Amino acid sequence: MNAPTTTVLVFSHKPEVREAIITAIGRRPAPDLPRVHYIEAGTVADVLSEADAGTADLVILDGEAQPTGGMGVSRQLKNEIEPCPPIIVAVRRKDDRWLATWSQADAVIVHPLDPISAAETVAEVLRTHARPPARA
Repeated sequence: MNAPTTTVLVFSHKPEVREAIITAIGRRPAPDLPRVHYIEAGTVADVLSEADAGTADLVILDGEAQPTGGMGVSRQLKNEIEPCPPIIVAVRRKDDRWLATWSQADAVIVHPLDPISAAETVAEVLRTHARPPARA
């Protein structure tokens, strides 16, 4: 029997940013949560495909991604996907946190990522924004 997992979709056009996010959060952001299975997306098309499939329990978007940033993608997902998984946007500057309000993100993490803070943010979002099981 397989242990339960949480599926986290991580989007950035830069593989090194995706790797930094995954490394900071780790395989289990908190002891009371299941292990994390990551799906990496390098394009907006990949994000939209995964979101349409309903496979992600959480989406983490790079706010600096090119050519379309994670904040715009967050807003699009929140307005087009029902039910939309919770979304965390990774930004480069603490001053950009206010943009999360516009993007409708559920939380923000700031580069350089602090592993403790990033894992705590993910854990809190997973606990408080649980969504119904993914569509079949």
